[in-house]
Amino acid sequence: MQCIIFSAEYCQPENLYPFHLTRHLQDIRLGILTIREKWEKALQLSSFDKWEGDYKESDRSRIIDSNLEQGDYLLLHANILPTSELVEAIQKLQSGQTLIHADAGAIALHFNAEDVTGLHRIKVKDTIPYEGELLAIKFPWDIFKINDRAIREDFELLTKGRNSQTVSVSNQIIGQFPVFLEEGAQLEGCIINVTEGPVYIGRNAEIMEGTCIRGPVAIGEHAIVKMGTRIYGGTTIGPHCIAGGEIKNAVLMGYSNKAHDGYLGDAVIGEWCNLGAGTSASNVKNSAGPILVYSPASEGGKAAVGTKCGLIMGDYSRAAINTSFNTGTVVGICSSVFGNGLLPKYIPHFSWGAEGIRRYEFSRALRDLENWKKWKNSTISPREQNILRYIYDNF
Repeated sequence: MQCIIFSAEYCQPENLYPFHLTRHLQDIRLGILTIREKWEKALQLSSFDKWEGDYKESDRSRIIDSNLEQGDYLLLHANILPTSELVEAIQKLQSGQTLIHADAGAIALHFNAEDVTGLHRIKVKDTIPYEGELLAIKFPWDIFKINDRAIREDFELLTKGRNSQTVSVSNQIIGQFPVFLEEGAQLEGCIINVTEGPVYIGRNAEIMEGTCIRGPVAIGEHAIVKMGTRIYGGTTIGPHCIAGGEIKNAVLMGYSNKAHDGYLGDAVIGEWCNLGAGTSASNVKNSAGPILVYSPASEGGKAAVGTKCGLIMGDYSRAAINTSFNTGTVVGICSSVFGNGLLPKYIPHFSWGAEGIRRYEFSRALRDLENWKKWKNSTISPREQNILRYIYDNF
C-alpha cells in the first residue's frame, strides 16, 4: 500500500461534538499522538483525508474516483486506534479485501485505483472477519476514558528499540516502568512515580522543579509543566501546552494552557484554549450519581457518561480567573467564558460570558485569538479563519 485515506463516513463524527467541528476525527489527540500519527507510524505510510465536500477540506483531501493516481490504498475508519492485533490483520489484507467487525462493520479496505467504479465507489472482492479488540472513540468522553491505554500503546510505538536521554539524579524515580526523555527535554528536582505506568516527555519539554507525576503520563514537545504541578495517571499534556495545579486523567490536545492552581480531572481540552488562574472543574456530582452531558446528536440532546466527567472544552475557548465549571460542562468553539458561581452545563460557540450569553463578535474573536497565538509564535491560518467563520454562521 502506498498511503492511508481516512474516512469518517460511518463514524458518526457528530457524536464527537464539539471537537469534530474544527478538525477531522483522525486529527484528535489522545495518548501521545493523534489518531493520524498513530496509524502513520504503525503502518509506516503517509496519509490523506477522504474528500467529503465540507468546509474542512484541505490539500490533504483526496477524491476517490477514476482520476485517483494508480496504486494501492488503505481506506480506514478515522475514529479507530491501532493495536498490534489490528495492525497485523490490516497488513495481511490483499487488494479488494475489506476487514469486517461484528459491531463496527467495515473498518478497513485495501483497494487498488483500478477497483474504483465511480465517485467514492469501490469494488469489494472479499470480506475478512475481524474478531479482535477494537479500540475506538465514539464520544468526547471516550478520549479521557481510554487515554491511559492510549498512552501505553503510543509509548511502546515511539520508544521501541530507542534509548531515552539520561534522567538527572536530581529527580526521584519510583517504580518499575520506564521514564523516556526525548532530546532537549528538561527534568530536574521532580518526583516521578512509574509504579503503574510509564512517563513520556517530548522534545524540548520543560518539567520544572517540585513537579509530581504519576504514570502513565505523556508530556508533549515544547510543553511546560510549572513548579509544584501534580499530574495523575491517564493525563496527556499536548505539544506547546502549559500545565500547572492539579490534573488527573485529562487530555490537553495542544497549544492550550492550564498554567495555574485549580483542578482539572476526567476532562478534554481542545487546542488553543486557556484556563485562567484558580479555574476548577467539578468531575463528580455531590450525589455521586450518573452524569448527563450535552450531546446534540444524542436522543434528547443529552447523554449519560458514567459517574465521572469534568470539562469538555472546544478549540479556541478561554475561561477567566477563578471560573467554576459544573460537573460535565461542555463549552463550544471560540468562547470567552466568565461569570459568577457554577456556570451553565452548556456554553455555546462564540459565547461572551456565560449568563445571559452574549455573542462574541466575530472580528473581535479573531483579534483576541490572534493575540493569544502571538504568545506561541503562531498566527491564524486562512483555513482556520474559514472554519471559524463557517461555525459562526451555521452553528
